[in-house]
Amino acid sequence: MSLRLYNTQTRSVTPLVPLVDGEVRIYVCGLTPSAEAHLGHARSFLFFDVLRRYLAHPRNGLHVTYVQNVTDIDDRTIAASQATGESVETVVATYYGHFKAGMRKLGVREPDLEPHATQHIDPIVDMIAELIVTGHAYVTEDGVYYAVKSFARYGELAHRNVDELLVGARVAENEHKRDPLDFALWKFAKPGEPEWPSPWGPGRPGWHIECSAMSRELLGVPFDIHGGGTDLIFPHHENEIAQSEPLMPPHEHMASHWVHGAMLNFDGKKMSKSLGNFEPLSAVLERHDPLAIRLLFLQTGYRKPMNFTEDSIGAAHSAVQKLRKAYDAAKTRPAGDSSAVRERFFEALDDDMNTAGALGVLFDSLSSIEPAFLQEALGVLGVGDILTRELPVETVQVDPAALERLRTALADAVPFNGESSDGMIALVIDARNAARKARDFALADRLRNALSAEGIVLTDGKDGSTTWTVAGA
Repeated sequence: MSLRLYNTQTRSVTPLVPLVDGEVRIYVCGLTPSAEAHLGHARSFLFFDVLRRYLAHPRNGLHVTYVQNVTDIDDRTIAASQATGESVETVVATYYGHFKAGMRKLGVREPDLEPHATQHIDPIVDMIAELIVTGHAYVTEDGVYYAVKSFARYGELAHRNVDELLVGARVAENEHKRDPLDFALWKFAKPGEPEWPSPWGPGRPGWHIECSAMSRELLGVPFDIHGGGTDLIFPHHENEIAQSEPLMPPHEHMASHWVHGAMLNFDGKKMSKSLGNFEPLSAVLERHDPLAIRLLFLQTGYRKPMNFTEDSIGAAHSAVQKLRKAYDAAKTRPAGDSSAVRERFFEALDDDMNTAGALGVLFDSLSSIEPAFLQEALGVLGVGDILTRELPVETVQVDPAALERLRTALADAVPFNGESSDGMIALVIDARNAARKARDFALADRLRNALSAEGIVLTDGKDGSTTWTVAGA
């Protein structure tokens, strides 16, 4: 296969070489359902959904095992339970149910395995015991801690050294760890908190050990891809490595590739309840077309920070309609050859899942693309449902005589073939956009003037889209 992915650990884009021929095993850190999910969560999981689709596509032909966990017990879920008076189970079920409904609307497929931490207490306890025996963990009055200085490569993923991390680090009054960087593997239960038995006393697991134990149990180590948002690089993923790799053979790594998606801002700011710009995912999906949201996310590379605005989602709505109309127009054209377009599309995806580049190839080729390939390409991106939805009813009528004059005037420049009025005008617009890209401004002006002569007015948007109406309508 030719897919290359950025590896956070090596800071380089390198080929993805499956550890087992024909298979790829992926573990992505999932949600902690202690509050409503937001658009940032959606962006992260949507990217990994596209990665799964592409790995399984015949171009790669891989069997993908995708694991996405649920952190259903931690400080935040307990705090939410205490604040509402509901059980932790009820809090988790409520928020996770809302999240799952949002993922379905966005077309994000179900994980192959969806482990909940509370269902895997035994392997978590077993792993903690191994770390104690090997000298990487110790028991104190308030729980079991990982000894960071026992792992010489601590900080390699985040590219930080231990001395720098120690600057300003402190041990809280209620903690009994030996070193400020040490972190909890098992927390002894406090009154009223959920608890499970362990050799050291009843309690619950720390956040980091949950993912180390569940990924090892369900995928085995090493596995191919470990993913999540950039906010998880440190300390969560760094601590996972510190827990997992000392229990593996020397020089083996927990995962071959560490893949992280960048953060999402809302109107130029980080989403925060204190800033008043936090909106639950469910509410955003009520206001906007889920396919437009998905398409918008794919128009920015997954490693680049992204800004969600009402203007940007508005442009994405227009892009959805443009793809839908182009599909209908493509079905009326004589069969062509999309092999060159197809190769450019997949070359973009091979280059670190450049979905923005792949979409650019599609939009640049709408005037000539074959419907079968457009269907295949949008299926890989998870927006294939665009092609099955109803087109909006035309509210602007164009004089049939004007359309016939247009057909005659531009017969040598536009491949008309019995389209509707909407389809005819879309073909002229696509031909004009292609001429502008080729810097054939004389042809572009001719096409626009031909439309203008029949009272059809074009408006070019800042996002590169073009809309039309009839003068005076």
